[in-house]
Amino acid sequence: MCWLCGTPVATLDRMTMDLKVLKCGNCEELKLGVHALALGVAALCGLYNAAAWLSRRERHLAVNTLMYAALIAFERQHVSHHIAELRRPIDVPEPPVDRIVNAVAEPIAVPAIVPDNLAA
Repeated sequence: MCWLCGTPVATLDRMTMDLKVLKCGNCEELKLGVHALALGVAALCGLYNAAAWLSRRERHLAVNTLMYAALIAFERQHVSHHIAELRRPIDVPEPPVDRIVNAVAEPIAVPAIVPDNLAA
């Protein structure tokens, strides 16, 4: 057994890559496409195995059909997550409040027109 393969290596802090694509909110279109493709392939394979099981009634075909059904549910969740992430509104930073107050509080020069009877 190789102790330098798989999970033991990852736990030894040797996996230090920080890929932008792995972070939530980045490259969502790409991730959605990959999971949608996997969903389509799983659905196609599941339909094939279900049809084969209906015609031959072999146990491994029934097991394959159930496994593809589980994979379809799993990929559907991923696709839904990435669609929701794409629909999430982008956070736009609001301008500081003091800028808004200063812009509104600037004095405006308005000529004063006073009627004659109020001038006294």
